[in-house]
Amino acid sequence: MKLFRFFLFLSVVMVIASSCNRDEVITTQPLPEIILEGDGVYSVMVGEEIRLAPEYRNAEGATFEWRIDNEVVCTERAYVFQATEAGEVYVSISVTTDSGSDTEELRIDVGEAETPAIDIAMEDIVVAIGYKQTIMATLRKTENECKVTWSVNDEEVAKDVTSYEFEAKEVGTYHIVAKASNLHGEAEDSVTITVVTAEDLNLVYEFDTKEYHTTEGRTLLIRPSQLSKSEGVTFVWTLNGESNDAEWNMSHFVFSSEEVGTHTLEVKATTHINAAIEVCHSFTIEVIESGKYRRERTATSTSLFSEVLEYMPAPGQFIGDLKTGGFTGEELTAEDAANYAEQRLRQNNWVSLGAFGGYIVVAFDHSVENISGADLAITGNSFDGSSEPGVVWVMQDENGNGEADDTWYELAGSETGKGTTIQEYEVTYYRPTSNGMPVGWTDNKGGSGTIDYLASFHNQPSYYPTWITAESYTLRGTRLEARNYDRSGNGSMWVQPAYDWGYADNTSERDCADAVNSLDIDNAIDILGRPTKLEYIDFVKVQSAVQSKSGWIGELSTEVCNIAEIAQ
Repeated sequence: MKLFRFFLFLSVVMVIASSCNRDEVITTQPLPEIILEGDGVYSVMVGEEIRLAPEYRNAEGATFEWRIDNEVVCTERAYVFQATEAGEVYVSISVTTDSGSDTEELRIDVGEAETPAIDIAMEDIVVAIGYKQTIMATLRKTENECKVTWSVNDEEVAKDVTSYEFEAKEVGTYHIVAKASNLHGEAEDSVTITVVTAEDLNLVYEFDTKEYHTTEGRTLLIRPSQLSKSEGVTFVWTLNGESNDAEWNMSHFVFSSEEVGTHTLEVKATTHINAAIEVCHSFTIEVIESGKYRRERTATSTSLFSEVLEYMPAPGQFIGDLKTGGFTGEELTAEDAANYAEQRLRQNNWVSLGAFGGYIVVAFDHSVENISGADLAITGNSFDGSSEPGVVWVMQDENGNGEADDTWYELAGSETGKGTTIQEYEVTYYRPTSNGMPVGWTDNKGGSGTIDYLASFHNQPSYYPTWITAESYTLRGTRLEARNYDRSGNGSMWVQPAYDWGYADNTSERDCADAVNSLDIDNAIDILGRPTKLEYIDFVKVQSAVQSKSGWIGELSTEVCNIAEIAQ
């Protein structure tokens, strides 16, 4: 009996022992476990640090080991990673207790440091005491918030704003600096304003040319390309030796004559503050017989445009775009730009004109007759809810030289003459100081703004045309009131309604079918808004007519796919 009891006891002990030690794993203490946040992928920028601190279970008395490239970098519960260069970094974390261990791998995506960039959208100027100037700065968007400060001659004058109003109170030179800073660095841009007394302010009054031409009975506008001021300045114009001070005391001159031949025009601009300052110019105007250089159709004539003479877009998201925009990145001259646009149009592919003022000029291989009804067919890419109207201009080759250097006549549309439409509207665009920045602009009405950089859609270095070498350029034309609006109320659905009639890239019920707008030369008007009877035209210009943007969609920009004469 004693022996039996001994064997029974031994059997029970063995059964109990076998239930506590299976496959050499002690099950009375649970294994440690690492719990990662999300999918275990983290993001950080060069120069930043990130603290990796996962949750642990069953980790009492545990040891920790962090490794990168199989090298131990930390033995604490949490690891602070310092990002020194861009790329992917894989980090393993192991936790070990007497019961066993657990290991997980994390990935850290290290991005390039987003240093700030800032751009002042204006050039150095000279002004008189009392002058006020709003100075606008544009910023490149970065993940980290940028702080902006303004200083005048090293004294801080404003912060946390992107514009500063300078008032010229005393004579002197003022160096105005806008500085942007974030965690990765800082950048600055500056402009110098020289303040002088009114009598010391030189009068700038310049014209692009001294030779003009027009056709008998037509109206010609002669206006300065640069005018520093007009207050306190008198202008005296003399035409063929005769003057009319009361009628012609303007900085510009409207000329019209029925007499074919050469006319002489002179102007004297004078300031009257203390010592008078005078600036004088002399011009010749050739009045040409109407229809003298009219070109008839030939057997080889085509209804399509024959040549793109000029392509001058405003900045925009498709300008320079290597993907959908079709640019090569090698458009370095005005001729390159015109060739690019011509190739696109010959493929019936769209050409973007950018924001307000951008334009394209085409020629025909014959004079397009002004027939009864519509004469021109301009194809865009508009559709219901997405109209980006372009004003259409026409020109005769009045001097017969084959160049579009004569007088442009606007084709009136539904918005002509309305109080919301601005003629002679000018916008100056400024080259950004760094890649990936919005393009700043100012206008001749005291307004300013930006063409936003939309990196998620179009990431070319800049939306400023590559072939324009100047630091700024100005576009002039007729501006229509913006009609675009956010239908959703949350910025997700922008609508760009059509205008009634008379514009390219505009889904008008009256003159548009299948994205083709039909336009009538009979609607041509002169600079004074008066109808101008044109029997024919040789050149057509389409110009973006709205200065606005639709949230994430970006700026409104007229697109042109083709320009043709309506078959006769």
